[in-house]
Amino acid sequence: MKILKILRAAAVWLIVALASCMMIFTVVSVATFDRADRNLFGYKAFIVLSDSMSKTDFDAGDLVLVKAVDPATLREGDIIAYTSQNSANYGETVTHKIRKLTTDANGDPGFVTYGTTTDTDDETIVTYPYVLGKYEKHIPKVGMFFQFLKTTPGYIVCILTPFLLLILTEGIRCIRLFRNYKAEQQAELKAERDKIDAERAETQRMMQDLLKMRAQMTQEPPADVTSSSDEGRSSGFGDISSAPSDEEA
Repeated sequence: MKILKILRAAAVWLIVALASCMMIFTVVSVATFDRADRNLFGYKAFIVLSDSMSKTDFDAGDLVLVKAVDPATLREGDIIAYTSQNSANYGETVTHKIRKLTTDANGDPGFVTYGTTTDTDDETIVTYPYVLGKYEKHIPKVGMFFQFLKTTPGYIVCILTPFLLLILTEGIRCIRLFRNYKAEQQAELKAERDKIDAERAETQRMMQDLLKMRAQMTQEPPADVTSSSDEGRSSGFGDISSAPSDEEA
């Protein structure tokens, strides 16, 4: 029984821990990943949306990690994440390879980038202000999971469900604690009533014993008083019969 209680408590705490971790992880990931202005432990994480680099490096649905660097240190062949200024995907985050260093029409330094799958140069030159960081590594298919988190079903499964599970677990625990408390209170009341009943029964028994003793003392006269009276009467008569009369004298 004790082992069962320990296992039950361990299972409850495991559910609570998993639900809490899932909620924290989901909130942090949604607030951090795929956000150009956020980073986690010095890295920015972006979800790959196309297969433009699948020929050599990573696929759509992967999660790429980039680190902020000085754009002046970047060289040909480096992979960078940048905010696109192309008309087709303006404002989106793109992770492509640098083909060469160049300058734009205004003379600002920048890069010619391309996707290795098509080997086609991007429409506009990526200047320093739009560079988000240098590609470091990627995690396969994890980006698909974070894309799912941003949807309504993902919110329900990964945030709402653990939250409800946590509430349910705590509710069950509170109900169990209340029942145990109520059972203990009832047990204490029963023990107190049993004690009072036992004391009452003992008092009644003592009263009955006292009444019996009083009745016995009332019904039986003292034996020594009766004997003394009889002896007194006998000795008196003897003295009278043995005393000499005046006539005999």
